[in-house]
Amino acid sequence: MTHVDPTIAAGLAAQLAARRAALDAGARRVGWKLAYDIAEIEALAGDEPVVGHLTSATLLASGATYGGASSDRELRVETELAVEVGEGGAIAGLAVALEVVDVGRPPGGAEALVAANVLHRAVAFGPTHRGATTPGSGARLFIDGAVREEAPVRGDPAAVVAATARLLEAVGERLEPGDRILAGSSCHVPAAPGDAVVAEIDGLGAVAATIAA
Repeated sequence: MTHVDPTIAAGLAAQLAARRAALDAGARRVGWKLAYDIAEIEALAGDEPVVGHLTSATLLASGATYGGASSDRELRVETELAVEVGEGGAIAGLAVALEVVDVGRPPGGAEALVAANVLHRAVAFGPTHRGATTPGSGARLFIDGAVREEAPVRGDPAAVVAATARLLEAVGERLEPGDRILAGSSCHVPAAPGDAVVAEIDGLGAVAATIAA
């Protein structure tokens, strides 16, 4: 079983309690996210990602508007590979995803950051493509029609599923068929009120959202 740093474990316990409360209140299970490149977490766990959760409470339809929250500090938008899980942990398909995150840190360091669902604010998914692959694929992020960042797609689908399953096992959770996993940001740029954002991955299409004015 994966060892989880005690500070991160405490944050995950609080995060998963909030997830259970959202599900009990009527939100639907959507999946999980892998979060990398967060200095406070890397100081405790090295290169090991930390897991966050996704429910319908933060799910946007493609083309919808992210309305924001009073606690938002520094919004960023990300192009991500999404991996859909099938029976027995198989890869059911791939999609492009657009995640909205807030990199403004809550007080309380790494524990509070993990408890607050590791920066997550909202996510929109493109359609799932069965049998798709990503070798050599490029990712792009557009704001108001202009390319703001372009990069190789991050995340090997099989490794994404394996890492998520391992991290969830360590905290008493597990993957289920239909779960979608965000593989980590391929593109990550600042977002401002009124921005029209499009995330795109070669072979998987595009997904759009607008940041509320």
